[in-house]
Amino acid sequence: MCRWFAYISDTEPCLLEDVLIVPAHSLSKQVHDHYLPKLMHHEPDEDPKATEREITMRNRMFNADGLGMVWYTNTREAYDECVGPRPVMYKVLSQPTTDPIFNSICAHTSTLTLFAHIRAASPSSPITLYNAHPFTFGRWTFMHNGGVSNFEVGAVKREVVARLSEEAMERVKGTTDSEHLAGLFFTMMEEQNGGGASVWDDEHPLENVKKALESAIAKIIEIQKRVLSQKGIPFEASSLNVAITDGNQLLAIRFRNHPTQHPPSLYFSTTAGIALNRKYPGHPDMEGDGGAKAVEEHGNHVIVASEPTTFKKDDWELIDKNECLMVGKDMVVKRGKVDVQF
Repeated sequence: MCRWFAYISDTEPCLLEDVLIVPAHSLSKQVHDHYLPKLMHHEPDEDPKATEREITMRNRMFNADGLGMVWYTNTREAYDECVGPRPVMYKVLSQPTTDPIFNSICAHTSTLTLFAHIRAASPSSPITLYNAHPFTFGRWTFMHNGGVSNFEVGAVKREVVARLSEEAMERVKGTTDSEHLAGLFFTMMEEQNGGGASVWDDEHPLENVKKALESAIAKIIEIQKRVLSQKGIPFEASSLNVAITDGNQLLAIRFRNHPTQHPPSLYFSTTAGIALNRKYPGHPDMEGDGGAKAVEEHGNHVIVASEPTTFKKDDWELIDKNECLMVGKDMVVKRGKVDVQF
């Protein structure tokens, strides 16, 4: 499966190099190496080997099919063209650490909000820049890890496309299930707020964003069940780990519509950013007065990642299956269930 890294703060910018390249288990190193603490057997009487196979299937793949990143700046606001931060995007199909442009951007760019994603393409999905995540719609950014099952069945994709608004369809440039899921989410955002792509340039309460995403997921499941039943094709569960931001807020879910199977891994941390910031040398160990001072001085932040980017596992918490994480402008973290029936 794909891997991702998301960072958001109200006051403490991260240097892209410090979070995407330098760490011992940074996203750019997760191309071929994985670290998955705290993943457990799903049921006490379950076969541990079977559980390990499932964990492997949804997490341990070779991620070499494109890296994309979006970081937010207030540049356009400074020219009186908008209010609030706007996304800047870079995507590359080569190995990230061997790409000179990626390395140059990361060495000289800092931001309060960052999304980065390494793709592991499904066999039926072409490897192109358009198919690399994240995807931006106005001020909003969307990325996905997992898969919409049976999306390659023509009738499933056709019905999803038919459900997209004209404005959303114009923004969908690639062929992936992920980008079409994004288009469906943004369609739900439009409908929830009176229509029109202009809503993508506005700020919305995270509860409303959550409802739009839940509506999109529910519609995907409804289309799958109906179309596959008509064609006599067995229905399969989908893994829908999703992250969404407008530059000031963040929503992430870890979701799989199956009673026992789990989605790919997803973790969050409110302390690991200290260890990923060179302004706080020695602080990864968080020992003595220096560590305490680092906590006090470092700004509030939240990281959401497919895998911990530091090897101090106590700094990271596993997001539960079918759980939603919301980070508001006040940097308060709220957790709740994904309200989708399956």
